[in-house]
Amino acid sequence: MKIACLGGGPAGLYFAISMKRRDAGHDITVYERNRPGDTFGWGVVLSDETLNNLAANDAVSAEAIREHFAYWDDIAVQYRGERIVSSGHGFCGIGRKKLLNLLQWRALELGVTLRFEAEVASAAEVAKTHDLIVAADGLNSKVRGELAQHFRPDLDLRQCKFVWLGTHQKFDDAFTFIFEETQHGWVWAHAYQFDADTATFIVECSESTWTKFGFDAMSKEESIATCERVFAKYLGGHGLMSNARHLRGSGWINFPRVLCERWSHENVVLMGDAAATAHFSIGSGTKLAMESAIALAGDLHAEPSIAAALAKYEAARRSEVLRLQSAARNSLEWFEHVERYLHLDPVQFTYSLLTRSQRISHENLRLRDKAWVEGAEAWFQRRAGSNSGAVRRPMFAPFRLRDLTLKNRVVVSPMAQYKAVDGRPTDWHLVHYGERAKGGAGLVVTEMTCVSPQGRITPGCTGLYAPAHEAAWKRIVDFVHAETDAKICCQIGHSGAKGSTQLGWEEMDAPLRDGNWPVLAASEVAWSPRNQVPKAMDRADMDRVRDQFVAAAEMAERAGFDMIELHCAHGYLLSSFITPLTNRRSDAYGGSLENRMRYPLEVFRAVRAAWPSGRPISVRISANDWVGDDGIAPEDAVAIARLLQEAGVDICNVSAGQTSIRARPVYGRMFQTPFSDRIRNETGMATMAVGNIYEPDHVNSILMAGRADLVCLGRPHLADPYWTLRVAARFGDRQEAWPPPYYAGRDQLRRLAESAEATTTVA
Repeated sequence: MKIACLGGGPAGLYFAISMKRRDAGHDITVYERNRPGDTFGWGVVLSDETLNNLAANDAVSAEAIREHFAYWDDIAVQYRGERIVSSGHGFCGIGRKKLLNLLQWRALELGVTLRFEAEVASAAEVAKTHDLIVAADGLNSKVRGELAQHFRPDLDLRQCKFVWLGTHQKFDDAFTFIFEETQHGWVWAHAYQFDADTATFIVECSESTWTKFGFDAMSKEESIATCERVFAKYLGGHGLMSNARHLRGSGWINFPRVLCERWSHENVVLMGDAAATAHFSIGSGTKLAMESAIALAGDLHAEPSIAAALAKYEAARRSEVLRLQSAARNSLEWFEHVERYLHLDPVQFTYSLLTRSQRISHENLRLRDKAWVEGAEAWFQRRAGSNSGAVRRPMFAPFRLRDLTLKNRVVVSPMAQYKAVDGRPTDWHLVHYGERAKGGAGLVVTEMTCVSPQGRITPGCTGLYAPAHEAAWKRIVDFVHAETDAKICCQIGHSGAKGSTQLGWEEMDAPLRDGNWPVLAASEVAWSPRNQVPKAMDRADMDRVRDQFVAAAEMAERAGFDMIELHCAHGYLLSSFITPLTNRRSDAYGGSLENRMRYPLEVFRAVRAAWPSGRPISVRISANDWVGDDGIAPEDAVAIARLLQEAGVDICNVSAGQTSIRARPVYGRMFQTPFSDRIRNETGMATMAVGNIYEPDHVNSILMAGRADLVCLGRPHLADPYWTLRVAARFGDRQEAWPPPYYAGRDQLRRLAESAEATTTVA
């Protein structure tokens, strides 16, 4: 096969090596625009897993690379005068120049032709005389640009400014993150050793801080001198160095995130940064490039044609690359918004940094460094006011709102049951809520309980607008309080334009087949073309509904609820005022966000005045309408939360979506947690996280990182009312209270968990 590799970085060189290892008869030429010794980075980070993959592919080059690695096991975080170290992370670094020299040597040894200072004018022209063109020409790929109509690249220049420097100061004991506060803002560094004498030292900051420093007007030398002053106490008298001769000015750049819709066209294929970039903060760019080289070489020798090989390569590698790109995106966004977290205690800040990519979970971090995690957990328990003295997971820490103290941070999310009779909860609800209260959660939240018959979503929805409702709810609340140590919250709301619809297991949000009642909303905007057009509320409607909320809250107090939550999310009545998708009003309740929030805040203030001062109130919001600029976006959610906080709301239940049939949510595990994270850390308001949270690892990671104060789980509690107690038994936590009649089951569960732990330890 006659092959041209355009680009002599790790991707192009290692692909050539991998092909020659499989068949020495291939005619392969690597074209590199620079000289052999030129390189514009300092160090490269690889994992033990990648090293093993390299060894299996080509033992000779892998051994040569391994001989020049600098190894470290620790991550150190310098923050607010403290140095916090976590172990067990297993990294290794090598100088980029040394790596290239080793790969060049191996390629030449195998018979690859290397042509330096050789610029290929047109990949399309070269493709006519070759069987295959591998475009490994980096993130500024000329090939990708030449064939952009086929590859359809998406380039996103990210927010932070960074400069890639080196130093002779030693960072050989840990991969080190340094955060320094200056008169112009925070500046941070990523530092790691890559040979006996030199370390990479990447300096990064927000564009605002960069501008205030005047880096944009500095020469490279002035910029380096400024960075040396900022980090002087960490450099031990050593200077900083740049080798980026190709960059003009001070050498600072923005990271370009690259995605391509397609990776191949005819016999031209993209590889490495030309196809996709991964942010340097997770150190996977070279890993991706070299592992892609292995994969493509294997596919070319396993498939019957080049076209089939390229198709297989792209299909298989895309998912792996996207997975790492997702982790890299999480990591880079953490650094882009790091100033959001700079109020955190050093312990929590470090935990947040270590878990920023979501590749490292709470229990995975425990496997790496048990002592550090247990110390962090002890800190969390102390901050929560726990007096037990035991090391426990964050999910088992108490939480206080006003006079209410929850035994732990697990919340049973509101889940509509559609089993009420004329608004009255039945024995179904007694068993449903009673079982979940017995199951160990600190707080149980009812399904949306409606303030009027017309405010119901479906005929099966519960209500709080009649004496029989109050009595039925009191029976449930009394059982929870008498038989469990859980607390119970009543979520109250009004369906708005989404009312008068079928039961959830029939056709969701579809109008009743008969017997429809009239509906109200902020404006005359139907939920869908099939649903009835609601009446736009006038002042009399607004007063009446406000008073219905107050009456429902008074009933909830008499029924004994510990807390109430106003439902201002998911397109229901109060939500219809908040989102511009459904609020088309031209009066004082429409237009600006402040105006759109006016009526929900009126309702809240009236309810707050009627609700006992010692009992908390939560408000549930949709933090993202998932329709782009036309609806509520996460930054609007922060503004909404600030208004709620100023009004006296105790905690924000941060959900998202369900406000329009136009919504296009991006699903995934914990997919709504970033909205809670942003609100909590930008406003200081307590939050609940919701949305595809189903593992105890999720719960503990969210809490320990400070992304929420409480964590709501819905579907897991539908499948297992005793989810929390089972988790406690699995973790060997014996402080969670079981109902006395269930002690035999508790003891068996504990024995089984201990047996499983012993078996795992022996294995």
